[in-house]
Amino acid sequence: MYLRFKRIQKTYEHINPEDVGNNRNIVVSDQSGKSNILSRLKTIGIEIEENDPKIKRLLEEVKDREFIGYSYDGADASFELLARRVMGEIPRYISIKEYDVSVTKNKQEQIISKAKAKLEVDGEQIICEGEGNGPVHALDNAIRKNVTKLEKYSKYLKDLKLVDYKVRILNTGTEATTRVSIESTDSQGKNWFTIGVSPNIIDASFKALIDSLDFKLFKDKAPASK
Repeated sequence: MYLRFKRIQKTYEHINPEDVGNNRNIVVSDQSGKSNILSRLKTIGIEIEENDPKIKRLLEEVKDREFIGYSYDGADASFELLARRVMGEIPRYISIKEYDVSVTKNKQEQIISKAKAKLEVDGEQIICEGEGNGPVHALDNAIRKNVTKLEKYSKYLKDLKLVDYKVRILNTGTEATTRVSIESTDSQGKNWFTIGVSPNIIDASFKALIDSLDFKLFKDKAPASK
């Protein structure tokens, strides 16, 4: 299969991308086949036999998610997490049991966003609260600005920064499905992109945010929650 893939490359690449300082990007979408998945897995350091049944499971999962609005072209971290979860390589870190977000307007015409999240680490439940200039910012603060309560993971999350936040409405109407993309970075200069999809913009944002935290903990080899 690999040799066949190399022959196909020659039909659309007139030169080797590395020769001009570029690199090949294999797109993963609802049109992807096994070759695309295998090639993408290889680029993120996952070696797996092409006949492994986990490949089929991952391919089906990607297609199902793309059908409801996910797009992994620009969400490298979310795709890697999805792939490694199917492979059984992502441990449990911080479990989010509940969260509540409220937006109020006071007498001074100020918009105040507050969030409360019930987390679980090592079987212990932790209540975290935060405020922000918007509901997503408040939820992010509720989880990450209380790192002293999350002692086990504080050193891994304290340098994480959200540098970009994008929302796309996938269909029309007030009940439209929303896709949220978040770009994150850390003190090492590493940037990664995560995605969340839901009819509720807060829930979509929450999914993308949790993927960002999980990816940071995974790449920094944080210990699993007991």
